[in-house]
Amino acid sequence: MQSKAVMSEIKRTAASEMVRQRNETTGLYRHPRLREDLIRIILIACASISILTTIGIVAVLLTESSRFFTRLAFTDTNRSLVERIEAEATLIQITLEGENLPVGSIIKVGEEDLLIEAAPQPGSFQVKRGVEGTTAEAHPEGAAVGLARPVTLGEFLTGTRWQPEIGHFGILPLVNSTLLTSFLAMLVAGPIGLAVAIYLSEYASARVRSVIKPILEVLAGIPTVVYGYFALTFMTTLLRAIFNRGDIELVGTYNMASAGLVMGLMIVPTISSISEDALSAVPRSLREASYGLGATRLETVVRVLLPAALSGILAAFILGISRAVGETMIVAIAAGAGPVRNLTLNPLEAGETMTGHIARISTGDVSFGSLQYNSIFAIGLTLFVITLLLNLGSNWVRRRFREVYA
Repeated sequence: MQSKAVMSEIKRTAASEMVRQRNETTGLYRHPRLREDLIRIILIACASISILTTIGIVAVLLTESSRFFTRLAFTDTNRSLVERIEAEATLIQITLEGENLPVGSIIKVGEEDLLIEAAPQPGSFQVKRGVEGTTAEAHPEGAAVGLARPVTLGEFLTGTRWQPEIGHFGILPLVNSTLLTSFLAMLVAGPIGLAVAIYLSEYASARVRSVIKPILEVLAGIPTVVYGYFALTFMTTLLRAIFNRGDIELVGTYNMASAGLVMGLMIVPTISSISEDALSAVPRSLREASYGLGATRLETVVRVLLPAALSGILAAFILGISRAVGETMIVAIAAGAGPVRNLTLNPLEAGETMTGHIARISTGDVSFGSLQYNSIFAIGLTLFVITLLLNLGSNWVRRRFREVYA
């Protein structure tokens, strides 16, 4: 056995040497090509920039989000100052009703943070002025007193109120509005996009296809701000005419239904284009075999083509959901804006999505480095995770249901 292995190795070495000598004789060795090397370097640089950009975005989101969870938030205690205090005063009187203020906690009055060092008697507190980098200043009688506490990840993920200005940091209302508008969008874009894809792939003539294709491309190229004002002025007016009767006003000026429906129209080109590519990739032989067995065109589409192109169609749907989740201008204009107090599953009500909230806060008067400023990155990180999970799900679906034909 060992001698056979040695002989095989000798034969492989001899064959390699013969190939090398032949290449040297015929000049088949690779010659330097500067243009191809330059193109290769440019492509590697572009890929590296894309990877580094993604890493940079994730790093910024993680850094700023960590600051959000390490900063102190202030909640309303329903207490207030009994009398005016000057900047140098260290003994303050606070009303008794409201949340308890334990020794060692930090309270906020105006823009100043104060550390409670002792409580000589009920309603009276010995404090250290100007902590946490703030400046001691005078405060008028009746000024509201807030209590400091850290923002926890559990509260952020499970809380049902989002009002950072008064200490409520539950992201569920924002996530709920985002998913609800995306669901409405997919109710519109899914059936219409798939129907358009089937028609273009199996029924439309070349002439009809040359007309419909450019129209879909125009829909994909319309700025989203135009879609937003279309939802606000047309779709909302239509919904109000349908659902509002007399004094009963079910649909307000801002509502999630109009934003979701128009967002679905915007996503139709994405789903139809990818689904059509998936249907066109099915081999012609499967169609001919189905027709040969006596199946109609509709039966061929339903029982042969759709199952064969299932992975591509599901990937198109998931990509459409990702597109809806990340949409900003339509929901910012038509869905509503403002403090999100409670969860709602009624699409006829106003609701602020994650992207809409980010757009509103980042263009407002929020100071750099404040708690609300850092909350933007925490919301952005949540949105990034949702989109990442959708993309991973799309890849899994494509691998799981992919059909390979020889």
